Formats: sequence, C-alpha cells, structure tokens
Amino acid sequence: MATPMTPAQWRTALKAEGVRYTEFEGWTTRGRDAATGKAFGPVHGVLNHHTAGSNSLRAVTTGGAPNLPAPLCHTYLPKSGVAVLVSCHRANHAGTAAANVMAAIVAEKPLPKQDKSTTVDGNDQLYGIETENLGNGKDMYTRDQYDTWVRWNAAICRHHGWSSGSVAGHLETSVEGKIDPRGPVEGYGDRGRFEFTMGQLRADVAERLRHPASWSPGATSTYTVAAGDTLWSIAASRLGDGARWREISTLNSLKDADAITPGQKLKLPKK
Repeated sequence: MATPMTPAQWRTALKAEGVRYTEFEGWTTRGRDAATGKAFGPVHGVLNHHTAGSNSLRAVTTGGAPNLPAPLCHTYLPKSGVAVLVSCHRANHAGTAAANVMAAIVAEKPLPKQDKSTTVDGNDQLYGIETENLGNGKDMYTRDQYDTWVRWNAAICRHHGWSSGSVAGHLETSVEGKIDPRGPVEGYGDRGRFEFTMGQLRADVAERLRHPASWSPGATSTYTVAAGDTLWSIAASRLGDGARWREISTLNSLKDADAITPGQKLKLPKK
C-alpha cells in the first residue's frame, strides 16, 4: 500500500533508473478521479499491457476507446523506447480485477488463477503502462522498448520499496479474458530474441532491483581470479571502490566475500 507518486517523484524515479521519457501536455492533471468520484490510490502494484494497435498515443492520452474515456494508462511506451508520461492520476487501464490476484500482488506472492466470483476495480490501485504492440504474437517489441519497460517497472518498485512481486500483467488480473501483454522481444542486455512472458519481465525487474538504479544489463566484463585476490582487492583495483565488493558478490552469487579461488572467472560490473 502506498500513496501514488507525484509528478516530481515520477521524474526523479525515472531519471535515476535511466528511463528515457517525454511528458504529454497536461499529464500532471489528467485523470479520471473527478469524473468517477473515485480517487487514485492507495496503490499496490504495476499492471502491464500491450496496446493491440499502432500509433496509439492519441487514444491513450485524450481519444480513449469505445465506452472507455481517456486516459487509458499512466505511461505509453512506443517502439522507440522513449516513454510518454500520460497521467499521474486515476486511469482506465486495469478494469475489473480478481480480488484473489490483487491480494497476492499486495502480499507480493505468486499470482493465483483468477477467482472470478469476487472482484475489485484495478483502476483504483494499479499503475498502468500501455506498450505499443499489435498483440498478434508476431509484432516485435524492440530492444529499446523492452529495456525501458523493465526500467519503468523497476523505477516504480524502487520508489515504493516493492519487489518484482508487485509487477503483474493484464492477463493475470483480468476476469474478462484479456491476453496482454504478449509477443516476441528483439532482445535485452546480452540476450537475443525471446518470447515475452510476465515471469521473464518479473525476473528482469528483480535483477535490476538487485543493482543500483544506474546499472545497465549486459554492462559486465569477465575477470580471472589471480593468486592472492579477494573480492575487496578486485573491487578496489578494477572498479576503484572497495565497497563495491557487495555488488560483485551479488552478481556471482557468492555468500562469502573471500570465497574465490585462483583461475575462477568472475562476472564484474564494468567501470
């Protein structure tokens, strides 16, 4: 449970996480709060969508959809990977959500199959991003688009102190048979093409959250341990900061700062 981010907090969190973004005019005041009489928040998580169309900026910002007034998300993510801030208030994106799934998001536990007998309004409680994709299983998410997607989710989670367990997809919460998001991804970090899944997105968000917000995927090098090396000495000589041994330890799943042997190869953050 948390108070929705203010415009200043959005800007700070996204910049720290390396999210490239622009601001659509009026985003700081645009929302459905007054029209519905329902305030946005407290917030519990992040909901991810694909647009099921192309060139959707006008629809998600001001145009809306049939029987669904805009804004349709908080952020729009086109193929360029440059996110567009649409709203920081209540938006029509989540619709009716299964209460049991929402409870799991709040508790940051694995998401169960939707129990359609008890529902809640997800628009009250979830941030939403609409990522540009036809949703036909063939249209490709670009490498830049997916990188921003991961950073955007991580920025919100880091701001609120949430884990990747607060990240969900519309297909996981909806009781209306939604299928988004889905589709092939061009690549991410050192990874080549793969199929989008919410499990993979959560794993990539979790990886980001294990590092400083300034970290970038694939920004690593390999170092071969020499006789007499410790993680402390490697960090000091290779990274210029002995305190960063903790980051190396995390990258290599080492529990002991000195649990290394000559000849062992370590995956180090690049300078």
